[in-house]
Amino acid sequence: MLSLDPVSLLVTLPIILLSLAFHEFSHAYVAVQLGDRTPKWAGRLTLNPLAHLDPVGTIVLVITGRYGWAKPVPINPGNFRDRDAGTVMVSLAGPLSNLVLAVALGLVFKAVYGPGLGLSDRALFVLTAINEGVWINLGLAAFNLLPVPPLDGSKIVASLVRGRAAQIYYQLEQYSYMILLLIVATPLARWILGPIILTLYRAIM
Repeated sequence: MLSLDPVSLLVTLPIILLSLAFHEFSHAYVAVQLGDRTPKWAGRLTLNPLAHLDPVGTIVLVITGRYGWAKPVPINPGNFRDRDAGTVMVSLAGPLSNLVLAVALGLVFKAVYGPGLGLSDRALFVLTAINEGVWINLGLAAFNLLPVPPLDGSKIVASLVRGRAAQIYYQLEQYSYMILLLIVATPLARWILGPIILTLYRAIM
């Protein structure tokens, strides 16, 4: 969980906003590259966080420091050459972008925090924020792959299921926010995602 101390938030909040914006921009960019200009028309082909924020998802991310979501990028799968493959590729783009950002932040951390290098208290504070950024992005990547609407994992599953299973799955969407809040408000997120995030963190750092 992030510290809600104002000074800590001042450093960490920009990382949260950047991570969410980069995640959603990646969805939009891949969709446009695959032939669907809907995200561009909707104003989502941008790194401006204000275009992407979901109030509930952002607050959850600030409070938990690991798990959260933004507004889904609107797409029209009918514009893809292969509807299902295009949807899966667009859905994976967001979590993969957070993995890339986590690796980039990890490299910055290692470059600055060299062995025997004397650092000021301010520099150490910034490094702490960068380290937290690695955790945040790994959490976003793992959390958004859960098969719960409106998370990216749900769109991947929806592209794969057929018939009665698809109908039942779509009916679950009306309970999506309740399910998400249940996951983050209980130890479920830690039990399900904790080992995955920790393994990735150790591999990067």
